[in-house]
Amino acid sequence: MEHVRTLEQVPDPRRWTALAVLLTGAFLPPLDFFIVNVALPSISEDFHASASTMQLIISGYATTYAVMLITGGRLGDLYGRRNVFLAGMMAFAAASALCGFAWSPLVLVVGRILQGFAAAIMAPQALASINAIFPDREKSKALSFYALTFGVASMAGLFLGGALIALNVLGLGWRAIFLVNLPVIAVAAPSAVMTLRETRSDHPSKLDLGGAVLIALALFALISPLIEGREQGWPIWSLLMLAASPPLLLLFWQHERRLEAAGRDPILAPRLLRAPGLKRGLLAALFFYAFAAFWLTFSVFEQAGLGRTPFEAGLAVLPAAVGFVLGPFASGQIFRVFGRYSTAAGMSLEAAGLVGTAALVSFGAPTLLSIALFVVGAGQGIALPNLVRTVVQRVGPTQSGLASGLVNSMLQIGGALATALIGGLFFSIIGSSTYATSIGHAYSIAAIAIAICLLVAAWLSVSPPMDDDARSQSDTLDSSGRTH
Repeated sequence: MEHVRTLEQVPDPRRWTALAVLLTGAFLPPLDFFIVNVALPSISEDFHASASTMQLIISGYATTYAVMLITGGRLGDLYGRRNVFLAGMMAFAAASALCGFAWSPLVLVVGRILQGFAAAIMAPQALASINAIFPDREKSKALSFYALTFGVASMAGLFLGGALIALNVLGLGWRAIFLVNLPVIAVAAPSAVMTLRETRSDHPSKLDLGGAVLIALALFALISPLIEGREQGWPIWSLLMLAASPPLLLLFWQHERRLEAAGRDPILAPRLLRAPGLKRGLLAALFFYAFAAFWLTFSVFEQAGLGRTPFEAGLAVLPAAVGFVLGPFASGQIFRVFGRYSTAAGMSLEAAGLVGTAALVSFGAPTLLSIALFVVGAGQGIALPNLVRTVVQRVGPTQSGLASGLVNSMLQIGGALATALIGGLFFSIIGSSTYATSIGHAYSIAAIAIAICLLVAAWLSVSPPMDDDARSQSDTLDSSGRTH
């Protein structure tokens, strides 16, 4: 492991230029998730597609992305993060072109599934490479930019989709939301070749295909019905898939334990989860992204409750966007003040902002929401980079790809669970009512439920500090989870 430590001690002189390229790879996946929501009415009108097909355009991408993240992170550890990053980026470009030139709804759904697959290969390499090429003293700042990228991507998706369709660039209509990726990647891919340093595990091994298939099936059985089930009234297939998920997860875990006991290389070494604080950090990520339900519930409140247009509803979340943009820049200061409690401080601030929005809506003061929304965004902007840093740094550099895939996967799973459960609660409370007070009441309860999840995440995020022995244990784990 001396080779890895030497690289860590000599900072890459091109690391900040490389960061811009890596952040492009982190920016595109969330952008393409949010941007499509705005374009769905135009796509539906063009193709005369059914509601279920429209749902597949969203869920096909989201499900594939969440399911493949762990495998994507592992591929970077084994075959080189720059190589896998470039492969994922080129595949994302090809899938975007297929979506942009789709001649039928089926082709568009297939293109979206391929986009999700490519995004899951590309995205974990960005976080893992940041962890590998930046020295410890600079990681907080680099991760702040990483967190900022997520906020900008989500907000850009809400506005860019509508703007591109309204401008009707080259007469492309909705197709421009996919094709806009091509010039971005045309610049980013050559830049990646010139600026990114290759990093990988010092102990490369064969990919555990059995483990990759089992974890993909288990996550698909969990996430797909959560995304599609509520929309379709929880049909029997969705319940059967949910019931199949725990046995598949158990089969996956037993398979990984057998491989590790035999001295082979599992995709997720059980011993890796013994890294101090890693399990708590991953659970914190799961509860933290309950915030995903906020976008759904607040959008419905703004449009159905207050009667605003989609564009006006998008403007209403701008205070949260501003907070999210500014929050990461304060995360370094917060870390110096609060230390290992920094993540909890950000999540608590975010929870307080959500409770504030619930109170303001309940007492009929929506005009003051912008202040509470700014607090929500700032809290998330502070919490996310600190959470990512504490989770990824719990393992050694050679494991950072897998760790980044794990934390991203937990965020996606948490978002799917929250959207299904808290979103389901929200719509159950509304029922068939169209009154603003009923919708506002439902939003307030959903906001408090999200805040409770954030407080649980805050508690889980406070892990014991890593002493020298714990650090040594993490650093000496190779890509198969064996110690040397």
